[in-house]
Amino acid sequence: MLNAITLLLLFQLIGETIARLGGLPLPGPVIGMALLFLTLTLRGNLPDSLRVTAGGLLQHLSLLFVPAGVGVVLYLSLIADQWAAISVSLLVSTVVTIAVSALVMLGFERLSGRRNAPEDKRSDTRSENGQ
Repeated sequence: MLNAITLLLLFQLIGETIARLGGLPLPGPVIGMALLFLTLTLRGNLPDSLRVTAGGLLQHLSLLFVPAGVGVVLYLSLIADQWAAISVSLLVSTVVTIAVSALVMLGFERLSGRRNAPEDKRSDTRSENGQ
């Protein structure tokens, strides 16, 4: 387990280093996770020690929400003052995220050639019926 945690922290450190030295707007842990994913993909398998350690961390993931909850309580008066702006930004960002996700999905479907448009299905039915 110690080796797996060391590996996870090493990739996080590499990501932080790349983000700081490169002046990238991405958080270091995100870069580190992408590098870990790339490494594991190239390797072709997931070591058992990493699988067990990641599973254990995921089982206790809810503990990571405690600091966020404390932060919300700490800044509750600020949130109460800015509730309208927060609500609008949450609503707009949710709608934009859904729209961008749909567009990306459609783009990948077109690239992969697996798109089955409804009009394609109608034309298949017509040709089967002799129309």
